[in-house]
Amino acid sequence: MKLVHVLWEAILATFCMLTAIDGFAADYPAPKESDWIVRDFRFHSGEVLPELRLHYTTVGAPTGEPVLILHGTAQSSSSMLAPAFAGELFGPGQPLDAGRYFVIIPDAIGHGKSSKPSDGLRMKFPKYNYEDMVEAQYKLVSEHLGIPHLRLVLGYSMGGMEAWIFAQKHPKLMDIVVPMASLPTEMSSRNWMLRRLIIDSIRNDPEWMSGNYLKQPRSAKFASVFFGVATNGGNQAMLRATPTRQKADENLDQRLNAPFSADANDVLYQWESSRDYNASSGLERIQSALLAINSADDERNPPELGILDREIKRVKNGHVFLIPMSDQTAGHGTAFQAKFWKAEVANLLQSVPPSLK
Repeated sequence: MKLVHVLWEAILATFCMLTAIDGFAADYPAPKESDWIVRDFRFHSGEVLPELRLHYTTVGAPTGEPVLILHGTAQSSSSMLAPAFAGELFGPGQPLDAGRYFVIIPDAIGHGKSSKPSDGLRMKFPKYNYEDMVEAQYKLVSEHLGIPHLRLVLGYSMGGMEAWIFAQKHPKLMDIVVPMASLPTEMSSRNWMLRRLIIDSIRNDPEWMSGNYLKQPRSAKFASVFFGVATNGGNQAMLRATPTRQKADENLDQRLNAPFSADANDVLYQWESSRDYNASSGLERIQSALLAINSADDERNPPELGILDREIKRVKNGHVFLIPMSDQTAGHGTAFQAKFWKAEVANLLQSVPPSLK
């Protein structure tokens, strides 16, 4: 699987080391990639892009029950086809069996093969945020694919935060919403502080040249690796993989020496897009059944703060599933491994009746 960002390469490498993911032959219909051009897309800032390209992948037949899957920061639709995710969900008899469901996985604005700064506009690309991502994906589903109602919206990390927004802005769009590895509250504390370190590292790098660089600034790679080490991997699993200073150095050197194919401006925009995220104001508007899935060792969304336990009380039909910490979990990356929660989602799909809204 070709990965587009060293951060995701590091995360997947950690999964392979810590959870012993073996090779997997996908037992579901071949994914299909497509593009759609949105004309004169207006961003929250008022900026208008004459042509916004939205790339997306689908699995299964369009006649199936539609399901929307949303990826994390620096990922893409192809990332969600990893064995740890798609391999646990889309096969025959699995919770999102592609023989029954029509799975739609968009590349968010600024990610994958959708429109992004590196296409040519560089720092003149509109300053997008999560609200813009959600609006573009809503248009993709409702206008381009002609789908009036979704059975499920499920998102991981950034996609989880988008799912919280989706459930409020379009409360009648889906029966079930599953935000994972996320919180509905304002981007703050260590989560934002470390994101800002990526942003500032790039902006303060003389090689960046206000976005008009001739070669990729080295800061983007180093800052991305730093963020991955600081906010992903899980304490127990990380210790098991790097029990000595030598092993820790080897692990870090592997990450730092890995190929870096990402564009610095794309990286800057991707992390900066979370700057104004706050989905806490409209939790009472959510009508769909909501299952928030987090992990006990999530470095970015620590459950001991009690934020999710407090906010979920405002969701009429909201519940929380907290994946227990173990030497098999991987911190923030735990929720990407569907084996930990697929039974919960399967039960929800069985218990929540389909709606014709």
